[in-house]
Amino acid sequence: MQYGIANLSIVPLRIEPADTAELLSQVLYGEIFKVVEQRKKWSKIRLTFDQFEGWIDNNQYLEISETDYESLVEKPSQLSADLLEFVQDNQNQLITIPLGSSLAALNFLNHSYDGETIIGVLPKSNVINTAFMYRNAPYLWGGKTPFGIDAAGFTQMVYKLNGYTLSRAVEQQAKQGEALSFIEESEVGDLAFFDDNEGQIIHVGIIMQDNYIIHAYGKVRIDRIDHSGIYNVDTKMHTHKLRVIKKII
Repeated sequence: MQYGIANLSIVPLRIEPADTAELLSQVLYGEIFKVVEQRKKWSKIRLTFDQFEGWIDNNQYLEISETDYESLVEKPSQLSADLLEFVQDNQNQLITIPLGSSLAALNFLNHSYDGETIIGVLPKSNVINTAFMYRNAPYLWGGKTPFGIDAAGFTQMVYKLNGYTLSRAVEQQAKQGEALSFIEESEVGDLAFFDDNEGQIIHVGIIMQDNYIIHAYGKVRIDRIDHSGIYNVDTKMHTHKLRVIKKII
């Protein structure tokens, strides 16, 4: 088994080994992973944080030993807390990093960082404050940053920044936690899931106070939520049909 770490800011994770293939997700600076399969130009990887798999360019990560990998796995979570920051390498070159980048490997990579950090588990009450940091970020299928993010990437990153683990895909997230019967049972920070006409879960958002929800739809935005689903405050129409509300934390 081979191992790797993202030593660049935002590495595309694709469904197939090709630059033109669909973007599944992104590997942020400092994330570690196992290399499941390696080809001449591409590697299929499995991210350690959420076990999500996809293909990345061999030129966009650094191979590490099993010993170094195991050492990094044991390190406590330490994430960048600013929308955009930078690390500096030993040649004084700057590498920009987005919100939620992993800083646990700074010493291993011989990089320095003097920005704000998040360590450990934060109270559930902080989830909405974190979600607001992504407000107005454009929707991007496969995105995980304030420069472009999808619905499940948004909820995963918000939870991650508060010390909680969510799966990457929306249908996987919907299998986590405890299902609630009514909106009235939900708390701020719980997740609401929405399905299509075939019953497939296709969307997720974070419950706010007073029957509002923050979610990534066109951009990270705030809308109303009721027993039917999401009511878009701009179009005055329901856009998503409510399936279930889950209490993860």
